[in-house]
Amino acid sequence: MKNLEFLKELNPAQAEAVKTIFGPLLVIAGAGSGKTKTITCRMAYLVAQGVSPEKILLLTFTRKASKEMIERAGALLKMNCDKIMGGTFHSLCQYMLRFYGYLLGYKPSFTILDRSDAEDLINLLRNSLGLTEKKRRFPKKDTLANIYSKMINQQKNLDEILSSEYPQFLDYYYEIEKLFIEYVNYKKEHQLMDYDDLLLNWLEVLKNFPQVRKEVGKKFEFIMVDEYQDTNTLQGEIIKYMGESHKNVMVVGDDSQSIYGFRGANYRNIFEFPKLFSDTKIIKLEQNYRSTQAILDVANAIISQSKIKYTKNLFTIKKKGEKPVLFRAKDETESSKFVADKVLELREKGIKLSQIAVLFRSAYHSFDLEVELTKRGIPFVKYGGLKLLESAHVKDFISFLKIISNPQDFLAWNRVLLLLEGIGPRSTEKIINYLKENNTNFMHSLEKLIFQFPLKEFKELVILLKDIWSIKAFPSEILLKVWNFYEPIFERVYYEDYFKREKDIEGLIALSEKYTTLEEFLTDLILEPLEITDIEKPVKDEDCLILSTVHSAKGLEWHTVFILSLIEGRFPSLYSMYNMEELEEERRLFYVAVTRAREKLFLIAPMTAYIPGEGKTLAKISRFIKEIPPFLIEYYKEKKENIKDQDLENGKKFKIGDIVKHPHFGVGEVLEILSSEKIKVFFEEKGITLLHLKYTNLEKLII
Repeated sequence: MKNLEFLKELNPAQAEAVKTIFGPLLVIAGAGSGKTKTITCRMAYLVAQGVSPEKILLLTFTRKASKEMIERAGALLKMNCDKIMGGTFHSLCQYMLRFYGYLLGYKPSFTILDRSDAEDLINLLRNSLGLTEKKRRFPKKDTLANIYSKMINQQKNLDEILSSEYPQFLDYYYEIEKLFIEYVNYKKEHQLMDYDDLLLNWLEVLKNFPQVRKEVGKKFEFIMVDEYQDTNTLQGEIIKYMGESHKNVMVVGDDSQSIYGFRGANYRNIFEFPKLFSDTKIIKLEQNYRSTQAILDVANAIISQSKIKYTKNLFTIKKKGEKPVLFRAKDETESSKFVADKVLELREKGIKLSQIAVLFRSAYHSFDLEVELTKRGIPFVKYGGLKLLESAHVKDFISFLKIISNPQDFLAWNRVLLLLEGIGPRSTEKIINYLKENNTNFMHSLEKLIFQFPLKEFKELVILLKDIWSIKAFPSEILLKVWNFYEPIFERVYYEDYFKREKDIEGLIALSEKYTTLEEFLTDLILEPLEITDIEKPVKDEDCLILSTVHSAKGLEWHTVFILSLIEGRFPSLYSMYNMEELEEERRLFYVAVTRAREKLFLIAPMTAYIPGEGKTLAKISRFIKEIPPFLIEYYKEKKENIKDQDLENGKKFKIGDIVKHPHFGVGEVLEILSSEKIKVFFEEKGITLLHLKYTNLEKLII
């Protein structure tokens, strides 16, 4: 018997999962409950019990994860466990198809197409079928590859995928269907498989050849699957057939952290597992080793509202800790300043920047914060989504603003003109050369060019510029005018995914709201983000604050976590609010965000949000925040310096931004001076900030 000292480090639930080696086992592993340790110890325990390492199969979502777990198991036993087969579903399937692919007509030497290869093949067939000659825009190769992949992974037909996600292409149903038939036939004829085929073909072998199922059962007598909540329907079926003969299948996952529905993951797999394998034993890992109980109480409250779940209650032996803080900012600007202030405070207290994370639902939600952090000189890295100026559509949009600000920016002119219908490289060159030669009066020169280039969009561009140059407008007004002009071009150029890209433009418009001049806006946006881009390479001896989408943060943890934009339409996202399943995934996403924090958690919900076309509007606090019992969170109250009542009596002058007491409002209540034109009073009652606009008896207060 090998050394089993490592079992002493396990809690009772973990130990039970490790020692349960025969029969189907479902381990519901709550956030931070030590699931990796449990899987590692179970592999070591199996080998210690005399199971040959090559009889064990470990499936994870990255090769790196399986490699690390197998190495740890070997370290526990002080022996080499490399003969345990570990890897992803796709790597397993390609390995097995080298042996059994002949049953479907494939040679062991079949070629695997990566995503780029698959797109190129689709494009080749698209051209050969004459689908590029359509008068209306036929979907591009990458979009077609996405549609095909979703059909396979979600096990849905073409009509379902087009109706729900690509309605603009429904008119091309039959052409797309024909293209996909050609795609499938071509791959088979030329001994090719794409990533999705690996799953599909291995499942077909398992389904149709019982003898293979028996052989596989003998080869892998113990199967373990990590992150089972993120498997798709095909992967769930593969596990069913591979474990059919012995049923020694352990799957580990957390239904509350299933957040990859958009990639085809089927969160129902984890609920269906006991139906695939009768007599499934269910063990719950509920002891958390990451967060304080105060944070776990909020997490438990969030997930308790889930419609379909395995009921669990996370607990820890760690001290209760500080309650998560809810900050109701006036707007995004105040949100950004709050985060920057708190980050600097924490840093002064010895918390490294790399141990602090700011999480958000969508990449554009951090735009305002990125500018604020850059101004303060706080280095950061951003994960998930592109930064402000890294995407083509944002570069296009900014080019219009550059022309408005500086008509002699001919680089911007080049980008803008090439976007216009009917204007190609030659026409662009002619227009720019003419403007260079006649640059004393740009408006006059542009009006002359209309006669030479009588094109609809070019004429509209000239009208737009004339309109903006003739008035004095705020940046947000200018951006809205530009967006009204650019939107139809934007939809044409980025037709495949303009719904997603549109949010980036909305983020820019919202960001411009706090600026008074276009030049100032462009300076912050263009010059300072150069430092943001460089921030990927931290300064020597300097660590970086983490900015991340919640999806990119899964599996990670930090000392302190801020969660931005907890308002309806942002978190949960606007598109999820009319679909119950998507709304439930948003709830699980929020749960994942909350459980990334170890010691401190800040929930930030601005009271106003900028909506293009409507301006600043009152924002509704996220339903997920409303569902948290008030006693579990602390409502942020800014600590202010006490000012004596005598200051008022003596007619002391106060500057804008001062906090003062005034007898009219009663003992202990405060008045915040925000404007010399209107005095806005914010009362803090039970942590809720109310806007009060009725004032009397303020004669002695001199501004």
